[in-house]
Amino acid sequence: MRQMLFSLGIIIAGMSIGYALQRLVRAGIIKADPSLGRARKYLQRISLLLFLPLANMGAIWIFQIDTLRLLFLPLLGFLAIVAGAAASLGIGRFLNYDPERRGALFSTGTMSNLGSVGTLVVFITLGEAGYAMVPFYRLFELFSYYGICFPIARSFSPQRASAAGRGRILTLFADPFVLVTLLSLGTGLILNLAGVERPSFYGPLNSVLVPLASLFLLMSIGMAMRFGKIGSYLREAFVVAGIKYLIIPVAVAGSAALLGYGSIYGGLPLKVVLIMSSMPVGFIAMVPPSIYKLDVDLANAAWLVTTLLLALVIPLQMFLVRMI
Repeated sequence: MRQMLFSLGIIIAGMSIGYALQRLVRAGIIKADPSLGRARKYLQRISLLLFLPLANMGAIWIFQIDTLRLLFLPLLGFLAIVAGAAASLGIGRFLNYDPERRGALFSTGTMSNLGSVGTLVVFITLGEAGYAMVPFYRLFELFSYYGICFPIARSFSPQRASAAGRGRILTLFADPFVLVTLLSLGTGLILNLAGVERPSFYGPLNSVLVPLASLFLLMSIGMAMRFGKIGSYLREAFVVAGIKYLIIPVAVAGSAALLGYGSIYGGLPLKVVLIMSSMPVGFIAMVPPSIYKLDVDLANAAWLVTTLLLALVIPLQMFLVRMI
């Protein structure tokens, strides 16, 4: 119960603080850029370039890989993206949505909030041992989003933008966020394989870094929240929720169970996959609808509804984790 309340508390606090700051700025009480762009970038950079890389390195440093079955973790992460994409495309066609709606449905059904919410829930619930598996699960995430998801979302745009998906992938190799993430993963693996003993302070340090990084990332999301015409898109939002919280977890956690993840490390890999595969719409999913002129209101509604549903999903996740 305490783990569940702590996770929900961080999520609610981060988004509430961010949204409150946004309202204060828009009311003129706080003098700042109305978009809070600089503040959001600062929070994101300190989280993604400092806090999380340090936490990733420290967790992987002591991670013990005793079975080759764990090498399937990145493929399971990729399967979550494929399952979300297939379900979104199929449902959009079945419901006969117009191209702009189908593109927004695809974007929100495919891209999930693994960074600020998934990592937090795994760390709070399963500790460092579970958290160490998260970077491997997410290994293909950004490459899939920019190289596959963005071009597919663009295909529904009335503008049919011409930027090549290959170009997006190549720019990732110069992206500091990707480079720092890969560097932290590689450094942790090298220290692990070299048998270097991790300093005793690292465990307590990670217990601060991970929640703080999630808090900062969620604050940056709260600063950009827009509610718009959410009431008109509740049906579509709950369709996305069904993809996020039913179709993807069944496909991915089911595959993990077939791989025997429930019988190794006390079922820890299966628990990690179960949590990570049932996450809400990621804020990155809001980008394609904005830049490709898709249905932004649908995307906003799906993001908000799936995020609010965490109040029900996280307790269910923890119940299922205890059953494994």
